[in-house]
Amino acid sequence: MPRVFADPLGKRVMRYALILSLDGAFAALALHAAMALRFDAKIPPLYEAVLPQAAALVVAVRLAANVAARLHCWSFRLSGLPDAVRIACAGVAGSALFVALAGWLVPPGMPRIVYALEFFLSSSAFAALRFGPRVALRWWGEVLRRRSGAVRTLIVGVDTAAELLARDIQRDPQSRYDIVGFVGTDPAQIGRRLDGKPILGLVRELAHLIEYQRVTMVLLAIPRSDTAGLRRIITVCASCRVQFKVLPATFSLSERVSAAMLDDVAPEDLLPRPPVEFDRRELRRLIAGRRALVTGAGGSIGGEICRQLVYYGVRQLVLVDMNENELYLRARRLAEEHPEVDVRAEVADLREPARLARLGQRYLPEYVFHAAAHKHVPLMEDAPEEAVKNNVFGTLHVARAADACGAKRFVLISTDKAVKPSSVMGATKRVAELVVRDLARTSRMKVTAVRFGNVLGSAGSVVPIFKDQIARGGPVTVTHRDCTRYFMTIPEAVGLVLVAGLGDYGELCVLDMGDPIKIDNLARLMVALSGRVAGKDIQIVYSGLRPGEKLAEELLTEEEEQSHAVRDRIRIAKSPSPPLDLAQRLAELRRLAENADQEGILRALQALVPSYQPRAGVVAPRVPAAVGNAAAPRHRAVPERAVAPGNAPEPAAVPAPA
Repeated sequence: MPRVFADPLGKRVMRYALILSLDGAFAALALHAAMALRFDAKIPPLYEAVLPQAAALVVAVRLAANVAARLHCWSFRLSGLPDAVRIACAGVAGSALFVALAGWLVPPGMPRIVYALEFFLSSSAFAALRFGPRVALRWWGEVLRRRSGAVRTLIVGVDTAAELLARDIQRDPQSRYDIVGFVGTDPAQIGRRLDGKPILGLVRELAHLIEYQRVTMVLLAIPRSDTAGLRRIITVCASCRVQFKVLPATFSLSERVSAAMLDDVAPEDLLPRPPVEFDRRELRRLIAGRRALVTGAGGSIGGEICRQLVYYGVRQLVLVDMNENELYLRARRLAEEHPEVDVRAEVADLREPARLARLGQRYLPEYVFHAAAHKHVPLMEDAPEEAVKNNVFGTLHVARAADACGAKRFVLISTDKAVKPSSVMGATKRVAELVVRDLARTSRMKVTAVRFGNVLGSAGSVVPIFKDQIARGGPVTVTHRDCTRYFMTIPEAVGLVLVAGLGDYGELCVLDMGDPIKIDNLARLMVALSGRVAGKDIQIVYSGLRPGEKLAEELLTEEEEQSHAVRDRIRIAKSPSPPLDLAQRLAELRRLAENADQEGILRALQALVPSYQPRAGVVAPRVPAAVGNAAAPRHRAVPERAVAPGNAPEPAAVPAPA
């Protein structure tokens, strides 16, 4: 053990000795220089005789002050303003000691101007010794960056984050960024310097500055909350054909900000609202040590539910899906990352109630999250029987299995397409809500339905489709210029599921997603994120609404709006009671689905969901709502999203035409 610490300690001692030796030499030289300046290099014999004693005294007091200020413990790369203040304080303390002791120990003392000159020269020498290597390293780093072809870079932002980012870049000789200056928002700051680089202009002048300074990279060190400003900057960068990166939304100034933190701007950064944060301590309290089962675990949403459940300390997690490849890979990854969790993977078809019942009895889950469903609107328009079998009766089978095994909570992931549905997918998800609502009347299990909007980045959603089309050079296909949707991120969607489903919020919950976004605007922004210009480099094509799609989706019916409340940015409502003869209607719907009677299925769905508006050309006469079934009211227009098997909503984008 002694040998382990000997070398580092020895190196530190040698380093300290070298620094203090140089400090002592600088102090002695400073005194001699001060005397020479005072007397024009002709020092009187009186002072020349006592100069050696005075030099010894000044060296002693300077070293004592420097050691007290710990100037020998110095980081040549990471020193900053507080360290400069330490040098100044040590200089003042050393001069005070020198003045106090010189008249006593070195009579008749030194001329008063000598004390001032010595203070100035000594402090300057100490500062040069400590900051000189950093200045030299920074200068040499700029030389190396320019020789290696580093890109000329502007930093947007003039606050602490921008300063820390610039400082980190300029300390690294191998950085690929050559900073030419900063761009701010305050005209009074123009011409000032931040970390040695000028503030060149305002954000509104960004296009001119990019051209004038020959910039090819823009780094955004600005708050993510200003999404409107972020979108404008991205549009300017795209029109100027420069690259851009941004600091992550979660960076903390209490930690070191570095260029390695920079990332490409993601679509979720452009949401016209701040992200919704959930109480992690509360989630851990609800989840830790529990047993949970997730259907649709191979999909985007189901997979994220699983990931967050193991993160919050679930004791056992059962993943259920028909996609055995995704199921296997996800279960294996979770088991490797969280060996303390009992992770099980089960291939099962939701249409087989006996299989689900056996899984329930085998694992006895306390929480069941039902994320599996058929979600793609156009496909379900062509195969309504499959939507009914999976979305309606799959939900019924999972809910009954959860109830039979004594689960404490059942959470259904629904969609805003279930409100005043115009598609088979939306209608079947609305019926699924009725199914679990009906079961909740007789079960001790707490049941919650959570409605999603469009989930950014989920499998099959609009963002991956747009990314693929842009990567292929376009065109980017949008259904309609005026099509709008509400959007949420995958973490927000799953946080909503966990908080609302496990936190006794209510039977029907919807995330407060702010204002809707036009799909056309989203497409153009994503083209800009790729560094290209919509309409020039990438064409935008409007394909028209597909079967079952609407210009705007709705989150709550009028009746639900009347009963709804908002808590922690979650909208909570009470759903209308299901019809009293729901069992008989479901039996008829099952028969029609098994016989693939598509027109009969549409009529049965319209009878169960009177607000359902099937696509044009399908004759589905209205059937009066049964006793106890409140007619579906009107709803407030809201953007589209569809939730499905662990995946997210169907986008308002279509594949590019061949």
